[in-house]
Amino acid sequence: MKIVVIGGTGLIGSKVVRKLNEQGHEAVAASPNTGVNTLTGEGLAEALAGASVVVDVSNSPSFEENAVMTFFRTSTGNLLAAEAAAGVGHHVALSVVGTHLMPENGYFRAKIAQEELIEKSSIPFSLVHATQFFEFARSIADEATHEGAVRIAPVRFQPIAGDDVAETVTEVALGSPLNGRVEVGGPEQYRMDEFFRQALAAWGDQREVVTDPNAHYFGSVPGERTLVPGGDARTGRIHYRDWLAQAGK
Repeated sequence: MKIVVIGGTGLIGSKVVRKLNEQGHEAVAASPNTGVNTLTGEGLAEALAGASVVVDVSNSPSFEENAVMTFFRTSTGNLLAAEAAAGVGHHVALSVVGTHLMPENGYFRAKIAQEELIEKSSIPFSLVHATQFFEFARSIADEATHEGAVRIAPVRFQPIAGDDVAETVTEVALGSPLNGRVEVGGPEQYRMDEFFRQALAAWGDQREVVTDPNAHYFGSVPGERTLVPGGDARTGRIHYRDWLAQAGK
C-alpha cells in the first residue's frame, strides 16, 4: 500500500516512514526537501498519485501566531484538495492533547483550525492527539525560564517518546479511518514542576525550578489536566529515564 507522509523527513515523520517500510508498505517521505511543498502545492499531485493513505505530521517553520495559523490553514487546504483529486481514502493528522482546552494559545488555535478543515472535508480521517515529546523537554524548560529560573505550574504532565508517537501514528494509518480522534501519552504521569526538577538534575542543569501556579506554558496558564490525555488514551512504552539514558543526553 502506498502511504505518503507529509513532513516525512522530520522527527516523527522519518520514524513513521521507517516503520511503514519495515512492514512492507511503500512509504513516501514528502517535504520541501523532497520537492513537495504543501504551502505552494508544488509536487503534491505527483506525490499523491496512487496513494491510499496520507499521513500529515508536518509543522509550521514559524510559531509566530499569524504565521502558524496561515501555515496550517493553507497547507491543510492544499493537501485535502490534492487528496480528493487523487482519490485518497484516509487522511491521518498528528495533533496535540489539550488543543481544545487552551484556545487562547496561538499554536493550539491553529491546530484547531487544521482539525476543523479535516473534519469538514469529504475524506475519511483519523486524528492522533499526542502529549509533549521527550525530545522537546529542553525547549519547554528554556521557554519557561525567566531571570535564570525555570517557572513551572504544578499541573499534570505525561510526556511521550517520539518513537511511541510514531508507533501510534503508524498503527492508525494502517487501520480503518476513525472519523474521530485517539489520544496517546507516555507511560508515566508526573507533576510538571517535579518532572522538570528531576529532568534538569539529570541533565546537569543548574537552573532552579520554581513551582508557580500562574506560570505560563507557551503563553497560556494550563489547567490541572490540560496537558494529559483522558482515561481511554493509548499509552507509550518508553519511560523518560530509559529514553534519556539511550539518547545519551
